[in-house]
Amino acid sequence: MSVHDAGAEASKQQDKGYAGRLWQYKQAETIALMINVGRRLGLYPLLAGVGPVTASELASKSGLHERWLLEWMRLQAAAKILNFVAPDSFELPEVGAELLANDTSHSFMLDNFDGGVSAEVLEGLLESFRTGIGKTYESAGPEGALRGEARHWRAARSQVLPNMIPALDGVQAKLESGCQVIDVGCGDGAVPLALAEAYPQSVFYAFDPNRHAVARVSQVAEEMGLTNITAAVSSGEELPRSRQYDLIITFDCIHDMTRPQQVMGVLRKLIKDDGTWFIKDIRSKSDFQDNLRNPMLAMMYGFSLMSCMSSAMSEEGGAGLGTLGFNPEVAEAMCREAGFTRFKMHDFKDPGNLYYEVSA
Repeated sequence: MSVHDAGAEASKQQDKGYAGRLWQYKQAETIALMINVGRRLGLYPLLAGVGPVTASELASKSGLHERWLLEWMRLQAAAKILNFVAPDSFELPEVGAELLANDTSHSFMLDNFDGGVSAEVLEGLLESFRTGIGKTYESAGPEGALRGEARHWRAARSQVLPNMIPALDGVQAKLESGCQVIDVGCGDGAVPLALAEAYPQSVFYAFDPNRHAVARVSQVAEEMGLTNITAAVSSGEELPRSRQYDLIITFDCIHDMTRPQQVMGVLRKLIKDDGTWFIKDIRSKSDFQDNLRNPMLAMMYGFSLMSCMSSAMSEEGGAGLGTLGFNPEVAEAMCREAGFTRFKMHDFKDPGNLYYEVSA
């Protein structure tokens, strides 16, 4: 084979590999859709811990049509979500039961498969590309405020309360004896609500610019019978200055803010001299090439375009940090610029996030 022929063959193989990757992405889209079908129909709990199951047996358990279930089970086996057991049975492995059927596990993933985005959301994204202005979280409506709520509650109760709060210098003792806490960018409020329940001696204030999220926090607080938490609508820049706080919480929201540096300046004024600011934000590197080692990187940039960066650019002149923009170097530099002097990073072995303990 000549050098020219070898080069042409190599180029041909590269083209095939490129096309193959595109088909893999299309297949992943289809699989995700069918996982959502299983979620909506409640199929995974029926398959958990029972060994091999035929389509006929699953039809009997679920009341659904056998032929449709067989096709769905074959797809799940082709995607290696179910194990095929010859001649005609399928089994959800133990790890699959943990991730797809055990909604009390902090590893539970099924609620991430919610069917993707609506045509309206997609049109909004296209418009943002044209104008440079993104969408606020409030624009997603009341349903948007519930997205991820179950996951946030699992993390609050299985990780934040037992592992993270005790790791912060002096914070647990303050919460037990009674202190003032503010959660800025509280979202659905899982963290401040869980803390308010666990530490009834302390007083909690939850703020978010999304009125749907704030309404949800107030509703859940009432349902839980909590009288030590108050939720109100406010951006970080406009927080009331009537009190100072022993503990400030910003979980997974600094990178979503249009003016994060300004908000940090406000937080510096609100924190007590011996107070603690507890930050959660996305695990990332400052160099894009280093981030390329993350196998989920493309998905994270997709999240950024759909929500994080969109929120951070929802006003003219927004900072636009985006999902991966608040890496440790940026976080420390911005905290120090705001007047904070102590900055400590915690790695709680959360694969998607890092945590920072900051004080005056």
